[in-house]
Amino acid sequence: MATSKITYNGGLRTTSVHLQSGTEIITDAPVDNKGKGEAFSPTDLLATSLGNCMLTIIGIAAGEHGFNIDGTTCEITKIMAKEGPRRVAEIVVDFHFPANDYSDKVKAIIERSAHTCPVAYSIHPDIKKTVTFNY
Repeated sequence: MATSKITYNGGLRTTSVHLQSGTEIITDAPVDNKGKGEAFSPTDLLATSLGNCMLTIIGIAAGEHGFNIDGTTCEITKIMAKEGPRRVAEIVVDFHFPANDYSDKVKAIIERSAHTCPVAYSIHPDIKKTVTFNY
């Protein structure tokens, strides 16, 4: 079964529907690429997916190992290549964990989990991934 259905709406905007849930995501081309920038761009979603996946995998590990990450935030910065074809050159992921006095063992689980998420493994190795963990 298909995962999603995408419709081009015109004006460099698309609507994606997650077929299992019916949830919709709208994308616009960014302002620096002839778009309105009124929604996530496709490359914004690529970068944001890395943070979403990392947090999800850390959440799974938290449940398995008995620690809590509720309230954790993650800021994503997408950096486009300055030369060559238009592409994402780097994704900066900046985690901010609540004050839970995590042990060194828990921090190691968190960091290993983040770096082994499926999206991290799926992003081309030429895209630099810079990840910081603020506890």
